[in-house]
Amino acid sequence: MAIVIDHDECIGCESCVEICPEVFEMDADGEKATVIAPDSTLACVDEAIETCPNEAISK
Repeated sequence: MAIVIDHDECIGCESCVEICPEVFEMDADGEKATVIAPDSTLACVDEAIETCPNEAISK
């Protein structure tokens, strides 16, 4: 299953980027997170999902 960020819910806190930079990065404006490896199976993805304050990440 692909990793997805709901951009309407993302507040740009960067927690997912800090936890799992292999999968997430900030967009060109630095306002929202984006997924750069949607098919990743790294364990840090689950931690990023659990840490997201707005529950904007799913898979």
